[in-house]
Amino acid sequence: FPLLLAALDEYMYTKRRGIFTLMVAAACIVNYYFFVGMVTFTVIYFFVRLLSGSWHITVKDFLLLALEAVLGLGIACILLVPSVLCIIQNYRVSNPISGWSALLYDRNQRYIHILQCLFFPPDLPARPNFTPDSESKWASLGAWLPMFSMTGVIGWMQLKRRHWLKKMLCVLLFMAFIPGLNALFQLMNASYYARWFYMLTLMMAAATMMALENPRVDWRRSLKWTTLITLAMTLVIGLMPTLTKTDGEITDVTFGLEKYPTRFWTYAAIALLSLALVGFVLAFYNRGSRPFYRAASVCLSITIVLYSVFFIALGKTQSDYTYDHIIPYALNGGADVAIDDLRDDNVRTDFYESLDNSAMFWEVQSIQAFHSIVPGSLMEFYDSIGVQRDVASRPDTTHYGLRGLTSVKYLFDDDHDTEYFAGEDYADPAMPGWMYYGNTNGFDIWENDHYIPMGFTYDSYVTEKDYENTSESYRELLMLKGIVLTDKQVSKWGDMLSPLDTSELSYTKETYKTDCENRAKLTCDTFEYTNTGFNATITASRDVPVFFSIPYENGWSAYVNGEKVDIEKVNVGFMAIRVNAGTNVKIEFKYRTPGLFLGMAITVVCVLLFALYMVLMRTIFKEVPVPLTRHNMVLRPLSHYAKKHGAHFENSGIIHIKPRSQTDRALEKKEGFDNDD
Repeated sequence: FPLLLAALDEYMYTKRRGIFTLMVAAACIVNYYFFVGMVTFTVIYFFVRLLSGSWHITVKDFLLLALEAVLGLGIACILLVPSVLCIIQNYRVSNPISGWSALLYDRNQRYIHILQCLFFPPDLPARPNFTPDSESKWASLGAWLPMFSMTGVIGWMQLKRRHWLKKMLCVLLFMAFIPGLNALFQLMNASYYARWFYMLTLMMAAATMMALENPRVDWRRSLKWTTLITLAMTLVIGLMPTLTKTDGEITDVTFGLEKYPTRFWTYAAIALLSLALVGFVLAFYNRGSRPFYRAASVCLSITIVLYSVFFIALGKTQSDYTYDHIIPYALNGGADVAIDDLRDDNVRTDFYESLDNSAMFWEVQSIQAFHSIVPGSLMEFYDSIGVQRDVASRPDTTHYGLRGLTSVKYLFDDDHDTEYFAGEDYADPAMPGWMYYGNTNGFDIWENDHYIPMGFTYDSYVTEKDYENTSESYRELLMLKGIVLTDKQVSKWGDMLSPLDTSELSYTKETYKTDCENRAKLTCDTFEYTNTGFNATITASRDVPVFFSIPYENGWSAYVNGEKVDIEKVNVGFMAIRVNAGTNVKIEFKYRTPGLFLGMAITVVCVLLFALYMVLMRTIFKEVPVPLTRHNMVLRPLSHYAKKHGAHFENSGIIHIKPRSQTDRALEKKEGFDNDD
């Protein structure tokens, strides 16, 4: 992000071509989510500086700048196009902010949280302390500048001088308090995130730096204001009384609005001690001198290191889970688990009330995953059976039919917690069909007696209409009785399947067992993943639909005995193909990332256009040297100005420029040079 802004500055100050294109491409390739916020900020930054008179640009240069931005975006398309095609499937993308939600936050504590993050060290994101009911967990609210806090920013804002940075800070702070404007940094999504605050923080750091360099800034006044605000927030949040009433009478009085008092007062102490350090450095050292910067750097470094240690230690002390379970048992990759088929491709696992993504540490398949970017069909499936699927897959044990449908064979229950899968006496499993296997590697292990291998078949079907008329709690059980098809698929596969009358079906634990046994009668003989998809073989005495509990996506293609066949999206979000009767029938699924070749083609074309652009800029459109103004003088070595414009330096470090002619004097007046410049 700073390199992106630096590239724009370089273009505007020196008209240097090409760097902005490369930085746009790099920023987009690194992370498309944060790139959206970067684009928003860069546009605001550009026009604020332009309208403030800090920059001047011709129509030609503006069009060339726009061209560079487009070329940079095009160069990044090799990753951008596939990413866009993937995330547009996610329902969270189609959740725009609107109405009163775009004008006011629905949680009034959030306003205090935004203000607090400017004056106090950042809190643990999982445990908001100052404003526990702001619903801002993981919202990335943090903009505190170590030691200096808001002193430099307030001092810079109080300076009676028009400057683009003052306007920029005002705009950004205003946007932070308006939900709709805050949402601009994430394509107007209604979910609250402040993950663009690093941009605000950079501008605050720039204001602090410039305030330190400017002798006209009244640091004592700004320090008083910062201390007053910090102290006021500390006292209000830390001592505000809360009354508890029973039957209209006050029964209890508590003081403090924070959730964790000890931690709160520690944060307050850090914030106030940091301001005391600022006051110490300002009182005992001459600002602008080498000893001042040395002392400020030492105090700043101490603050950063000590707070970092405190923050990390605070996170580690919130739970003993790290040392009791994660390190000894999760991170060891399940080394002590001696199950022969645990890592077979057709076996999935279930981690009961355990750490998200535990299976990834062990390199085994699982139905649990904390990952917000998954195929849209998977989210559609979970929504249809009443399981919330936003950033993670965490189906509870009431959906026991899901385990049979998705080929789950083993369940791991952490033996270090009180969440027992089958009770303390292991006598009552939370799901039917699970048998105790043993204990090892910090887990109680259970095996699914109703396990169905990957790639199973059906002899009956259910229409989508009948599926939607079935209660959500029974839908995954219904999928074990018959495959869910659209009307078009029914006409296509009706010759090998018989319809089910859903009004006569029973959904009990006994019928669940029977249904799993029926599905397991005819499954794939082999199943293995490949670098491009997966392969399977099956022997069938009749034509059958073969179902794979792998999310449907457009990038899949399937082949049976070398011939391409159609892939059908069945059971709401999974894949199935038709396989004709035969022995050892070979099935091959291949996956190609949608949009990858299109993105690659756009990237190649834009790289060639960029090369042509650079050649033209160096040959045909030769640039005229940029005249010296107060806006670009800081970008060249001071020796350059000493030689070109008669500059000399005093001990104070102030640069004096002596006009050499009437023209120079006119330029000086026009550009608004003052003593500081």
